[in-house]
Amino acid sequence: MDLKHCRFDGSKPLKLKELPTSGDIDKTEKENYIALTQENTIRIGELQDKLYAEGKEGLLIAFQAMDAAGKDSTIKHVLSGVNPQGVHVSSFKGPSKEDLAHDYLWRVYQKLPARGMIAVLNRSYYEDVLVVRVRGLHRNYAMPERCLDMDDDEFFDRRYKRISQFEGHLYENGYRVIKIYLNVGLFEQEKRFLSRIDDQSKNWKFSENDLAERDLWPEYMDAYEKTINATATKHAPWYVIPADQKFYARWLVSEAILGELRDMDPHYPEMPQDQVERLAESKAHLLALEDVEVRMYGEKKAAKRADKALRKAMQRATEQESTEQES
Repeated sequence: MDLKHCRFDGSKPLKLKELPTSGDIDKTEKENYIALTQENTIRIGELQDKLYAEGKEGLLIAFQAMDAAGKDSTIKHVLSGVNPQGVHVSSFKGPSKEDLAHDYLWRVYQKLPARGMIAVLNRSYYEDVLVVRVRGLHRNYAMPERCLDMDDDEFFDRRYKRISQFEGHLYENGYRVIKIYLNVGLFEQEKRFLSRIDDQSKNWKFSENDLAERDLWPEYMDAYEKTINATATKHAPWYVIPADQKFYARWLVSEAILGELRDMDPHYPEMPQDQVERLAESKAHLLALEDVEVRMYGEKKAAKRADKALRKAMQRATEQESTEQES
């Protein structure tokens, strides 16, 4: 299965029942896909470093899935090569009292990345059109009647529209948005739940509430289908990833993230010629002191001190360039 078959950008309708939850990849291919994912992870790390240095665009990645679909482990494996300073992962649990006192997009604004950064949402603002719809939580909101006096379809159609506008606003302000739905199957979820119950080291992952959500599987599938169809756009696509085979799902997710970063095409900032010339002068100055350093500290220590001094000189030059650009 190619990644393009997992991508939904509004140009074709999604029919969730028709999509596979497994790639049916032979187990003999598992190690190959693990290796491919690791290669992608390295490339993602390299591009993230350039993204951070350039500081022009930010990337927002929203993960959604039913319980036990593998969100946590996918994030861990796919983004393991990224500099922790350049990525921030946030988990969206049930809204707090403070969250409920604001509009439903309020809390996500606090998690948006700065340009040059990657933000990962482990569950996201989409919970407000998924679990809220399935559980009918909106009916008890402390809001004026004009905001609630309508049927469910109209209420959530309004939210879909606002979410798409929000993502369009982000795109127009230098952010890319990709949404990933890990499409785990009902029977695979059962196997993973049983594993969590039988394996003592995994007991902490299981909650009886997971079973209550599982009982509403048809309602959730309907909610996901409506949500994806209503909010899939070219600037904020959905990727519906078959998640029964974790090694294959991780590779597909790594392909989606790597593809977005490649499309962003970040570069390291180029230093102006006068800054390059000052670097050459700094190097010449350091080399002129090399004999003194060797006599004082020995050859190895002198080399280390010279390298450290050169890095500091480059940093000062970059900072000076940034100051000049700002002024």
